[in-house]
Amino acid sequence: MTYPVTLIPGDGIGPELAEAAVGVLEATGIGFEWDLQHAGEATIASEGTPLPDRVVESIRRTGVAIKGPITTPVGGGFRSVNVALRQALELYANVRPARSMVGVVSRYEGVDLIIVRENTEDLYTGIEHRVGPDAAESIKIITRAASQRIARYAFEYAVRNGRRRVTAVHKANIMKLSDGLFLESCGQVAAEYAGRVEFDDRIVDNMCMQLVQKPELYDVLVLPNLYGDIVSDLAAGLVGGLGVAPGANIGERAAVFEPVHGSAPKYAGQDKANPTALILSGALMLRHLGETDAADRVESAIRAVIAEGQTTTYDLGGRAGTREFAEAVAARVRGA
Repeated sequence: MTYPVTLIPGDGIGPELAEAAVGVLEATGIGFEWDLQHAGEATIASEGTPLPDRVVESIRRTGVAIKGPITTPVGGGFRSVNVALRQALELYANVRPARSMVGVVSRYEGVDLIIVRENTEDLYTGIEHRVGPDAAESIKIITRAASQRIARYAFEYAVRNGRRRVTAVHKANIMKLSDGLFLESCGQVAAEYAGRVEFDDRIVDNMCMQLVQKPELYDVLVLPNLYGDIVSDLAAGLVGGLGVAPGANIGERAAVFEPVHGSAPKYAGQDKANPTALILSGALMLRHLGETDAADRVESAIRAVIAEGQTTTYDLGGRAGTREFAEAVAARVRGA
């Protein structure tokens, strides 16, 4: 079977990483029909926008996309392409696994977390305005429908993948109405899974402390948008950083898979960036497509290459370039 997939290389180091990931994915023997779509800084000059309509239309047609990092200006410039894609395609579930790997330097061992983040509302709706010259206001939106939907996704993920526990993360002690509604909604959904999946909750600041002290106690975390963004990066830090952290954005009709690190423009074209996060995001895409065996082979191959330490990129202590590392992983996949 051949799968149509929208391929968005991204900015900076993105095109190099995308080339690496495509090579590994094609090494599985699965057929892909790549629909190449450019977005980000490069399209502003030519098309007047970092996210042309054709990109969204392509993903609606294929139903799945893999995307390299795209630059998001801080404090000005254009709005985040990632956020715009999630909202345009109703990609309501952001899924970020954080799993320890032999060969990746970290203060922890045996971490195995799944961060499930609500992706469409909260402060990331972008409803904000100036209140006079010296103040600004952002509006936080939490709805029962979106909260129950993301909670149900987290519990269904736990059931499908044999996970034992879902923890709702919130700040309902202070934001009693908005975060209170999120927590209440999670509890309502949890009742449907009683006896199959355990449920508890943590206040977000306490959750951050506990993840640093004893991450092994936790399994699947479900969070509103802002907390999910922060805690998922914290979890990535437990296992070696954003360079090894894959990500998935799932909706009812489409899904986009991407690393969550930046575009690192100063390293563009140098063949030195680590493609692990994008390759692992490709493995998540394979699982989404139902190609579980191929996903297992990709994940096992990348873990084996990193554990051996002979053909790794500079950030992993090696001397291999992006292409050489990816070729080593692809060879493992073909030989599996």
